[in-house]
Amino acid sequence: MYAVELTTVGWRGEGICGLLIHIFGHNRGMVDPVPLVPAPGVLDWDFPRSIASIALLTAFAAERGVSADAMLRNSGVTPADLDRPDVQVDARAELVVVRNLLDAIGQAPGLGVEVGLRYHVTTFGIFGFAMVSSPTLGDAIALALRNLELSFTFCIPVAAIAGDDTVTHLHDERVPEDVRQFLLERDASAMHSVMRDLRGGVALPLQRMDFRFPEPPDSAVFLQGFGVIPRFGQPANIFTFPTAEMNQPLPQANSTTWAMCQAQCRDLIERRRSRTGIAHDVRDKLIRLGGAPAGIDEVAAELNLSTRTLRRRLTDAGTSYRDLLDEVREMLAEEMLSTTPMSVSDIAVSLGYAEASTFIYAFKRWKGTTPAAYQRDRRTA
Repeated sequence: MYAVELTTVGWRGEGICGLLIHIFGHNRGMVDPVPLVPAPGVLDWDFPRSIASIALLTAFAAERGVSADAMLRNSGVTPADLDRPDVQVDARAELVVVRNLLDAIGQAPGLGVEVGLRYHVTTFGIFGFAMVSSPTLGDAIALALRNLELSFTFCIPVAAIAGDDTVTHLHDERVPEDVRQFLLERDASAMHSVMRDLRGGVALPLQRMDFRFPEPPDSAVFLQGFGVIPRFGQPANIFTFPTAEMNQPLPQANSTTWAMCQAQCRDLIERRRSRTGIAHDVRDKLIRLGGAPAGIDEVAAELNLSTRTLRRRLTDAGTSYRDLLDEVREMLAEEMLSTTPMSVSDIAVSLGYAEASTFIYAFKRWKGTTPAAYQRDRRTA
């Protein structure tokens, strides 16, 4: 018999075992739950992300008569950015877009579930390819948690094994209250949608789903999205499924592709984390511009600094504007060549090169090979 009393735990992952013991009890003869996978790579939602999620939200709103201009108001994102997969944005820009969506069409219960169903493994670029090529579902989940900052989530998942059950706790405590329910619904629904994709279109059989928010008047959309009717008004947001599912092989598993994609995910994260302080600020501005050269004067003005002061502070940080621009262009070039169908010429233009030949020369300097060869290698892997 399961014990049903739940306790409130701190949002950090170390509280999950205490929570699971109260969920499942010891009268089943089980040992204490153990971590299923590594802790999430990030413990907060405030990390840069690709434009893909904002583009998806804007398309969803357009189907309901809301213009792109209305959706992007005050976000710093332009309609033209939506067609550029290389653009990266601050998480707070996505929050602005979410608020614009809810202001325009209202925050009906279940709306986030409906939006979350639009997220698929292809939405996530190289991160999605890494998940879908994993040997098993458990490998994919472990990879997803280690590389969580390549996702769009605002609710932080922590997973653990409790006997025959695998339990995931979605932490929403740090999500702003005015968008918390929508983003919890969206993130849970998106995770379930992606796992369906990983399993070749077969939904993961959830045994139980609990939400902290109150029960809505109609739970039909939740049943459609998750295959179960959740319990509402619970102390924690959790979903469970049979642990045996973790060892099931994925239909598109490919060890070579998996290894390559994991390496690319690690490289991308390391580069995002590699700069702090003024170098980080400059690099973020350049990423926002998609690697196009804005000129140090323009970047300095956006940072409320004189050009001379910016140069000095970058020198003190052991770098330069030219080095940072080169680094951003290299990172974005790799990502576009690996995850988009763009031609070498189009990528050169996107990165601000006047001639494709200049881009090709720079890429050979970075990687020791041409962009075309690099792209071909990744498409045939």
